[in-house]
Amino acid sequence: MRSAVTISLVKEAKGGPFVFWDDLAGGCRKAAELGFDAVEIFPPGPEAISGDVVLPLLKDNGLRVAAVGTGAGWVIHRLTLTSPDATIRGRAKDFIRSIIYAASALGAPAIIGSMQGRWAEGVDCDAAMHYLEAALAELGDHAKLHGVPLIYEPLNRYETNLINTMSEGVALLDALKTDNVKLLADLFHLNIEEADIAGALRGAARHVGHVHLADSNRRPATCGHTDFGPIARALADVGYRGYISAECLPYPDSDGAAATTIAAFRKFFAASVADGPH
Repeated sequence: MRSAVTISLVKEAKGGPFVFWDDLAGGCRKAAELGFDAVEIFPPGPEAISGDVVLPLLKDNGLRVAAVGTGAGWVIHRLTLTSPDATIRGRAKDFIRSIIYAASALGAPAIIGSMQGRWAEGVDCDAAMHYLEAALAELGDHAKLHGVPLIYEPLNRYETNLINTMSEGVALLDALKTDNVKLLADLFHLNIEEADIAGALRGAARHVGHVHLADSNRRPATCGHTDFGPIARALADVGYRGYISAECLPYPDSDGAAATTIAAFRKFFAASVADGPH
């Protein structure tokens, strides 16, 4: 398993669960100094992650890009894949395609989280799920053309009423007409929705392609009450070798959150791989 830390470049997302903010070069430098393997970037649009901007930073700091978020499509433009308005759904897919293209040049997948939307007045649950399935299949195949997977994130019940648990995510992916969509296991959301986080990860093992690391209170790992030992063992046992990426609040500040996170990664996740299956 490899470590990553988030960098948000979206001013409209201030207060959200990202470790570093605003300064991509500075975030990359600090990530490298602490020993992270990669960064995960939350950009306002594809222009912010162009190869001309990002590739020199990666080379200078010995980093990779773990993933790129698409959430600015919702935060800035209010676009979702399940809007009752077909024009908005089309614009949402166009925005995600632009992120997929830019991220693929960095060797990274794009993440669909908040842009999935929800069902509500104007679009019932069945219609919203139909829109979501069709969009994920289309965008998954688009990502495949660019040599990267697409990452889909189940969210907790307060952020979406579509897919909340890992088992629901597995059922969704199994129904898709593409094999290029993976699940993001966000440990904050799982803390709310799953009775047994480690068991949920084992059950979804064949689909898990990315992990977000945060504690029960969305502060850095070890700042809440989540027991990370069983979670790390479950991921090691199922052979997960992807990124453990810190998407958490910058508590008490960005530098402190990053330092706490890398210590937790080394204690639980790097150690679980070294120990082997249990």
